[in-house]
Amino acid sequence: MATKLWDKGYELDPQIEAFEVGDDVVYDNRLILADVLGSIAHAAGLVKIGVLSAAEFAALRAALAAIAAEAAAGTFRVEPGDEDVHTKIEHALVARVGTPGKKIHTARSRNDQVLVALRLFLKQEAPRVEGAILDCAAALLELARRHRLTPMPGYTHMQRAMLSSVGVWAGAYLEALLDDLTLLDAALAVNDQCPLGSAASYGVPLPIDRQYVSDLLGFRAPQRNVLYAQNARGKFEAAVVQALSQVMLDLSKLAQDILLFTTAEYGFFTIDAELTTGSSIMPQKKNLGAMEMLRAKGSVMLAYQQQIMSLLVGLPSGYNMDYQETKRPFIDALDLAARAAAVAALTVRHLVPNEAALLAACTPELFATDAAYELVAQGVPFRDAYRQIGTALETVPPMDPHAQLAKRTHLGTAVDLGLDEHARALAARREQAAARAAAFYAVAQRLLAGPIPGIA
Repeated sequence: MATKLWDKGYELDPQIEAFEVGDDVVYDNRLILADVLGSIAHAAGLVKIGVLSAAEFAALRAALAAIAAEAAAGTFRVEPGDEDVHTKIEHALVARVGTPGKKIHTARSRNDQVLVALRLFLKQEAPRVEGAILDCAAALLELARRHRLTPMPGYTHMQRAMLSSVGVWAGAYLEALLDDLTLLDAALAVNDQCPLGSAASYGVPLPIDRQYVSDLLGFRAPQRNVLYAQNARGKFEAAVVQALSQVMLDLSKLAQDILLFTTAEYGFFTIDAELTTGSSIMPQKKNLGAMEMLRAKGSVMLAYQQQIMSLLVGLPSGYNMDYQETKRPFIDALDLAARAAAVAALTVRHLVPNEAALLAACTPELFATDAAYELVAQGVPFRDAYRQIGTALETVPPMDPHAQLAKRTHLGTAVDLGLDEHARALAARREQAAARAAAFYAVAQRLLAGPIPGIA
């Protein structure tokens, strides 16, 4: 059993240890690179105040870089009994370089150590999540472009309401995801603050340079107030999960529409059999199980959000072990959003509108509002036209869906969906996600092997 960082000469009861650690080690293996980077930057800060010599720093840095490489190769892993990734790495450093490994924890607590690891992990993972969401948005954009003027009934109260188009339907989800990404941007900006140096919530009695360490790690700024840095644990992660909940809300609604519109009763879309699963008893069944799961996963994401938020309510200021329970839903939420968006993108790319069925569903009552507006064009007040048509629906004449759709020319309707503008927005967001990824890996490369300002 590995010695604990807090060891004071007594053995922790195994049942208590198992309960406190839980399955944390599973998630801690995802944080090895982030913890390595945080440790290198922290060690560089210790050189600045004379706690570590340049030679000691070089030895620690080499050992940490080796640990990162071994973790990438799968030969360095956190195991049950290691307590957590921070303990595992510190013990490895002591074993490999001796006394400098015992010095590296100076001026930090595991509290700010795990906080910075989680925020660096977010920097590492966010571009992957954004990329999956953008892929789904791109699939919706392409569907909207191909079928911008393909007539489709619009529904309210689950009943046919007015004429719409496949382009309007797909474009609605495209715009929704773009808005969701704006919310995610805000959450990522909040998280882009470095908590290192806050220690156990109250700083340390040493003249550490928190700005220097923050800059080394590529954060936009240090999180200034040391107590707030710890109080923000869970809160900042929840902001990300709240944005991802918006994504999942939209994907869940999209999944429900796809499930509905691919039924035999609607038949608006068809989809490749390869995306369906069968029944164990009914030979004819081809079920869109992935869309049913996507619909359900919206609730799972909301549960992650609620799990984090409910853990925070009523906690006193300063670090509390309750915060440990926010790690799992945070990491799981990032993974779920990426997987869900990828499945949604795949499904949308394989959706084929059944134009004959869509036209057949454009029955005369769908044009009641169009008929009312034809009377309005003749000078009849709208309310009178509404009553005239509403009390004699059988008089609504047959109308050509394509011709009526072409009359919908104002902003946001089938003729003017702004798809070129959305395409530019998608391209800009891809560049932004790529820049985030490049910035993280540039920081990682510099810390692992490049020149570090202020250290010869």
